[in-house]
Parts: sequence; C-alpha cells; structure tokens
Amino acid sequence: MDSTQAQVPKKTARAVGIVGMAVAASRMLGLVRELVFASLFGAGALLDAFLAAFQIPNLLRDLFAEGALSTAFTTVFSKTVEVDGNKRAFLLANRLFSVFFIFLLIVSLLGIIFAPILVEITNFGFHKIPGKFELTVQLTRLMFPFILFVSLAALVMGLLNAYHIFGLPASASSAFNLSSILFGVLFAYLFDPQHDIFHPRFGPASLYGISLGVLLGGLVQLCIQFFAFPKIGFRYSWEFNIADPKLLEIWKLLWPTMIAGAAIQINVLINGMFASEINGARSWLNCAFRLMQLPIGVFGVAIATVTLPSVSRQDARRDHQAFGQTLESSLRLAFFFTLPSAVGLVFLSDQIIALIYQHGRFSSFDTLQTAYALKAYAVGLCGYAGIKVLTPCFSALNKPQVPLRVTLIGIAINLLSNIILVKIFSLGHVGLAATTSLVSLLNFTQLYLSIIKSIKVGELKKGLFFLLKIIFSSVLCASSALFFSLWIGKLLGQSFFSLFFSTLLGIALAVVIYLFTTFGLGVEEGKTLLRFLFKKFHLLNKKN
Repeated sequence: MDSTQAQVPKKTARAVGIVGMAVAASRMLGLVRELVFASLFGAGALLDAFLAAFQIPNLLRDLFAEGALSTAFTTVFSKTVEVDGNKRAFLLANRLFSVFFIFLLIVSLLGIIFAPILVEITNFGFHKIPGKFELTVQLTRLMFPFILFVSLAALVMGLLNAYHIFGLPASASSAFNLSSILFGVLFAYLFDPQHDIFHPRFGPASLYGISLGVLLGGLVQLCIQFFAFPKIGFRYSWEFNIADPKLLEIWKLLWPTMIAGAAIQINVLINGMFASEINGARSWLNCAFRLMQLPIGVFGVAIATVTLPSVSRQDARRDHQAFGQTLESSLRLAFFFTLPSAVGLVFLSDQIIALIYQHGRFSSFDTLQTAYALKAYAVGLCGYAGIKVLTPCFSALNKPQVPLRVTLIGIAINLLSNIILVKIFSLGHVGLAATTSLVSLLNFTQLYLSIIKSIKVGELKKGLFFLLKIIFSSVLCASSALFFSLWIGKLLGQSFFSLFFSTLLGIALAVVIYLFTTFGLGVEEGKTLLRFLFKKFHLLNKKN
C-alpha cells in the first residue's frame, strides 16, 4: 500500500467528522422540531394528520436530498470533473438545474391536484375519525411544493460535495429545521383564533401555520447553499437542453437508484398505511424513527456523503484497490458508531423518550408505546447505515440494477411481514417497526454480498473479529449506562431534573466506557478517536 492509499481512511474520517457534526446539528434540530410539534398537539388525530400530510413530500425529500438525485448527480458530475474539466461539468449542472426545475414544478402541481387520491391510498384508515382525512388533504396540498425547494437543494449539495465542500451543504438542513420551527410556531399562533396571548390553544387551524413554516424552511435550505458558489467559481444560467448525453447518463442512474434507495422510505410508507387504522400509531412510529434518524444521519448519511465523490473518481481511474480501501474504511466507521448507538437505544429507550417527548399533551402512555417502537427500530440501525454507504457505491460502479433488485425483494418481504405480524399476530405498531428493521438487515446483507463480487473489501476474518469486539464493547457500555442511570434516578427521586441528569450521565458514561474498551481491544477506530481527543485536550490545556 503506498502513502496515498494509506491516507484514505484518515481523509475519509476527517471529512466524515465535518459532515457528521453538521448532520448531528441538523438531526438535533429536527428532534427539537418534532418535540415542539408533539408537545403542542400530542400523539393523536391532529399530529397524525400533519405527519401523514408531510410524509409524501418528505419521502421524496429523503430520496432526493439523501438518495437518488444527489447520488446520481454527484457520481456523474465527479467523473465529468475528473475527465472533462470544470467548464463541461458546470454546463451539465446548469442544464440539470433547468430541466429539473420544470419537472419538479409539474410534480408539485400534480401533487396538489391529486392530493385526495394520495391520502386515500396512504391513509385510508383516517376516515374512522371525522374530519381527519379532509384536514390531511388540505395540509398535503399546502406542503407539496416543499419537494421543489429541497430537490433543487439536493442538486446544489451534490455540486458542492463533488468539490469536497461538505460542511455548508450538510448544515443547510439545520437551516431548514430551525426555520420551520420559528416560522411554524409563529404562524401556528397567528392562524388559530381559539386562543389569546396568555392561554394558547393549538387546534386544527394551527396546523396550517406549521405547514407554511415547513414550506418556507425548504426555501431557506436551498438559498443558504448559494453562498458557497463563489468558492468553486460556479454561476447559474438557464440552460434548458434535454439532449445532453450526460443528462441521459444521470437519468439511467437516477431511476433505479431512486427505487433502490427508497427501501426504508417505501417500507415506512407501507407501515403508515397499516398504522393509519390505529389512532396515535403514526405519531408513535414517527417519534421513534426520528430518534433513529439521528445516528443514521450523523454516521450513515455523513459517511456515504463523503464516500461517494471519492469512489466515483477512483472508479473513473479504474483504481479498484483504492475503491475497496475507501469502502472498507467507510463501513468500519459506520458500524463502529451505529452498533453502540443501536444497543444504547434498546437499553435506554424508555428514559430517552420520556426525557425528550413527555411534555405538554404527550402522555406517559405515548412514551411507553413510542419506546416499544424505538426498541424494534434500533435492531436494524446498522443495516440502515450500511445501506446508506453501499447503495451509492453501486452507482459509482454503474450497477444501479443491483440495489434495485434487492429493494424490490425487500419491499415484498416487508408487506408480507406486516400482514403476518399486524393482521395475524396483532403486534400493532411494534410489529411494523420490527419488519422495517428485518428488511434493512436483509437488504444490507444482500448488497454486501453483491459488491464483494466486484470489489475486494478487506478480509472476512478480520472483519468478523472487528464486529465481535464492538458488539462486546457496545453491550458493556449500554448495560453500564442503564444500571448507572437507574441508580442515579433512584438517588435523586422522580422528577424531570432527575431524569435529565441520570439519562445524560448514563450516556456520557457509556461513551467513555466504549472508547476505552475499544481502545483496549485494539480496535483501530477507537485508538484513532481517543488519540484525537487526547491531542485536542492537550492543545486546549496548552492554550489556557
């Protein structure tokens, strides 16, 4: 291995750190957004209606902003920069922006027109509660143009990522979350005439204000990224030319990658159809999945975002050895961070849900039901993160049909499992979360077995030892955190502050135990992270 290749993991880890911090901030603000909305409306008909209305444009957002569109564009654009230079790449970007603006405008108009049909298909159970279906239709129409803003934001993100500018694009979703909270709560207060300034009461009318806030947040997410254009010398100009062969290349990657990358979202959509028959189930599942998205985003999405431009250029140079080293490093990082996160969520789900969500109209019963869903979702966390890393690599290899096939199989398994667990065994929303985890693990396994046929991704024996070490470390740190949290809680008594300190101290203890245990077991990622932290701490002391 030459010096350049040896630096791949370090460069990947450094870039992942930048994206990870930005995405962590975004996910935390997203969690705050969900917390605020849950506190205002509780887990019931109103929150169900908002979440159902936001689900379809948000599904497309997940596919585009963290999936197919960004993946396909970044892959082709990175190779164009490598082979043809910046001028040709910028021309491609302008043409794609122009074509997609028209396409997404049409999609938004169709979504507004056919909103009743979309809601009927995805939430047929809402008819059981008077007014719930009609409210969902109106909210869907209001929020559907959201997809126009965030899809264009995804293109800008792909453009900047190709030039290894990761921080600002990853932070753009933080701007969305912050804007949607501020505008949403402001408009919710102004739109609902049922309360006065001293006695706020948020009813159905407030949901229109929340929805408008989400729409404006999407616009902010797009515009804030424009500030990075001068750094790369890019200027947008209208170039409507659908005959560009590079656009056809993007399209060939886009549609199979879109379906392939949609495995989790499509399964969540199917789960929502089953959940619509249980009042409150959609809210419980959404709150649980929001917590799942924190480690997925911080680690899975961040690592995938950094990996894609690198493997695309390595494939363009036919350097499959470097490709394999980059992918191995990315997968190890993903498992190093997500496996302890998964075990921690299983062990501490009750305390975490109570701490974050049990306020206002969100009851202890809602906390219990959400915690059950979170435990079931956490089982598949590593699978979620692994899929995020592997799926874009097939685009870089020009083999998008592989994840497409895997996804279609997974969707069929998910639907069948839902029927068995929900309709036959009556496991309700917990069964829905469990099937999503099962499918994610199966999909990851199939993708991994497929890619190692083309690319050598480390040694199997070495990889298994690595997994055993971090499994042991994860169980040790999570069980210690649970014991410590319960002990501190018992000493301090039953109160919010007791729950706050016991949970946070337990998590802090778990992080320390995990780092030192992985270091002691010789896990390279643990060694690197601990040395980095000690170095930063030493430099900080020197400055002081």
